[in-house]
Amino acid sequence: MSLTGPWPVGGLAGLAALPARFAGNVATGLARLIRLERRPAPWPSPGRWLVCTLLVVASVIVVMATWDAKAVAWAQTLPNWFIDPVNEFTDFGKAVWWLVPFGMALLVIAILAHPGLPLATRAVLASLSVRLGYIFLAVALPGIFATVIKRLIGRARPLVEGTDVFVFSPGWRVEYASLPSGHATTAFAAAMAVGLVWPRLRPWVWAYALGIGFSRVALTSHHPSDVLAGAVVGILGAVLVQNWFAARGLGFTVMPDGSVRALPGPSWRRMKAVATGRRAP
Repeated sequence: MSLTGPWPVGGLAGLAALPARFAGNVATGLARLIRLERRPAPWPSPGRWLVCTLLVVASVIVVMATWDAKAVAWAQTLPNWFIDPVNEFTDFGKAVWWLVPFGMALLVIAILAHPGLPLATRAVLASLSVRLGYIFLAVALPGIFATVIKRLIGRARPLVEGTDVFVFSPGWRVEYASLPSGHATTAFAAAMAVGLVWPRLRPWVWAYALGIGFSRVALTSHHPSDVLAGAVVGILGAVLVQNWFAARGLGFTVMPDGSVRALPGPSWRRMKAVATGRRAP
């Protein structure tokens, strides 16, 4: 039975069963996500965490002192014909462009998955839901962290306090929520996550992430150091979510040497065959 064919349970009975089936599929997915580790993931040691944190903080401070003021001055010289398209492009760094379509896809799969479907179809849907769920969480969780931490740091955005790049006023005012860049966090988290799941897309998603980071500086919405911090938060968040999935055998696996590798997933040919009801070659 194809996904475009008759519903596994037809008529009013099929419609009445939708809420229970949806709830059951969601509960099953969440149970797999929070189950105990099958194999320990390579979580960084406390010492390594400390060293990496100090290196990132030091790098951000160096960029603050050497590049931020120069970048603001440079951005103010850009012509409108250049700024206008950049302003349009930067909107694609918002998390909604990733979370809504991936979240909707997960909801559709939760509705479609049914024991009456062929085994191959259910396997493809399960494999696809794991990968979509990984990308969704890899973007959402770093984004939530950045949203909270930037308010606690309270760094002034460019030009809010003139040319001074070392102004901090913790609170929940958008003018003082510059570090880290939320757009950069989302873009680099998405680039890392998509690249891990679909390696062939890496050149495109990394070009997208770099473009979003550049746009935030060009529009004087953020300093270069804000973008750097956002990129680190996004990439690290995607890797940590990957480790969580790998420890539970969801889309990734922990190799004997401690490295994490993506498990083989459904090809575009297989997914197309399942959607159209044809047998994949």
